[in-house]
Amino acid sequence: MNKEIVIFISGKGSNALNIINHFSESENLTVSHVYSNNKTSPFFDLKLDSNIKVSFFQNEDLNTKVFKELQYIKPDLIVLAGFLKKIPTSYIDYFKKRIINIHPSLLPKYGGKGMYGSRIHDNVIENNETETGITIHYVSEKYDSGEIIYQRKIVVDDIDTAKTIEKKIHKLEHKYLPKIIESILI
Repeated sequence: MNKEIVIFISGKGSNALNIINHFSESENLTVSHVYSNNKTSPFFDLKLDSNIKVSFFQNEDLNTKVFKELQYIKPDLIVLAGFLKKIPTSYIDYFKKRIINIHPSLLPKYGGKGMYGSRIHDNVIENNETETGITIHYVSEKYDSGEIIYQRKIVVDDIDTAKTIEKKIHKLEHKYLPKIIESILI
């Protein structure tokens, strides 16, 4: 039976595109919807498979219109791929263990409200960390505190900058997020 994936983004959507491409030939897993609260995201300019619905929404619609749509869609998994809004408790209750997030640090380090993207990598450099990485976790009521599904570490070299760390992290995200989605759904 075909399993349906819905993705939420706030930025460029590179992880969303990677997931879509990864599962484009799959007979078992399909990305059906991508939701974004950023109408200037370059993701909206992409030419995607016409079966994938891409929607912009206002943040205030997250609790109402978007939630109702998701209840109708009944996705097998909701993936937060660079989505920066807090997920309402109603989602967590309704879609128990069906919402995951990818975070660009080794949680619990550098997690929480306001900790995303280059802010994390700047902190990693400032604090002379010797390693960092990615965490894929279930979404809970608190930012970045849900049950950890998977972590992958990388070494922070003396010559690394926030930009070079970001590139390394993106490679990890693109390699492992589709694999973890697969392991959850199959």
